[in-house]
Amino acid sequence: MRVDLSIIIVNWNTWGLVDECLASIYSHPPRACFEIWVVDNASTKGNSEPITWHYPHIHLLQNSTNMGFATANNQAIHRCNGRYILLLNPDTAVNPGALTTLVDFMDASPYTGAAGAKLINKDGTLQVSCFPRPTLMREFWRLFHLDKVWPLSFYRVEKWPPDQPHEAEILMGACLIVRKEIFDQVGMLDSEYFMYSEEMDLCYRIKKAGWQLSWVPLAVVFHYGGQSTVQIAEKMFLQLYMSKVQYFRKIHGRMAAEFYKLILLIASVGRLILAPMAYVGKAHQRKHRLYLVRQYLRLMLALTGF
Repeated sequence: MRVDLSIIIVNWNTWGLVDECLASIYSHPPRACFEIWVVDNASTKGNSEPITWHYPHIHLLQNSTNMGFATANNQAIHRCNGRYILLLNPDTAVNPGALTTLVDFMDASPYTGAAGAKLINKDGTLQVSCFPRPTLMREFWRLFHLDKVWPLSFYRVEKWPPDQPHEAEILMGACLIVRKEIFDQVGMLDSEYFMYSEEMDLCYRIKKAGWQLSWVPLAVVFHYGGQSTVQIAEKMFLQLYMSKVQYFRKIHGRMAAEFYKLILLIASVGRLILAPMAYVGKAHQRKHRLYLVRQYLRLMLALTGF
């Protein structure tokens, strides 16, 4: 039987969430024929037995070490049989019709290489699902909170038609459907990114190859966000910006990466100068601000090694 959709879920210490994610898929399956691949990156908490017992038809790959998000997805992509590949985070739950909507949209849009769902928070509020391609100016704008003056580093998606697809430059990898042939044309996810920025790199290559990227708001997916990375939040904060430096170095060259590091340094110093303000406000606000101050201090000290 022809497989239309191959769903890939990469897990690291979130077996409970994988179970919930799989339950949402089987509760709201696509009309198309599909298969599911779960790649475990050497989890140390929980085990796969309840998953394989409840869902005997899934394909399970288990790594002996944490290979990172991009490499783990690539392992499954090489083995997938579907016309479309869906990269799906374990901390997601698909809404009724979401998977069918994505497959149908791709079938009806031959010039679209990849599409993303509308991601929403647990409380139903809209989450960032797509954004403009990062540039030095946009990153400067974002880091200094100038989007409050004029939105430059994000899309005003609330002003887009809620029932119409919209072209975008970067789609979030939490729920990203890609034509299988795309990986043959532009290459796999870049395994040099351990975590973060791999979808920006892929979207850049897809656009550069002449394909369209689309955000599909009628495909709604809950995304709880960062449930794997929260386990090592401080390390992942540095990883986020290290990956962005990698992105700028690869896409825009060494000089652009050095300018980006300078922007990060200036932003970090600015936050440290304003550190006394972190003690203003309610207790939970003070705790969060002090946490960010510590993180930006660590970022500033680590920049020379990026």
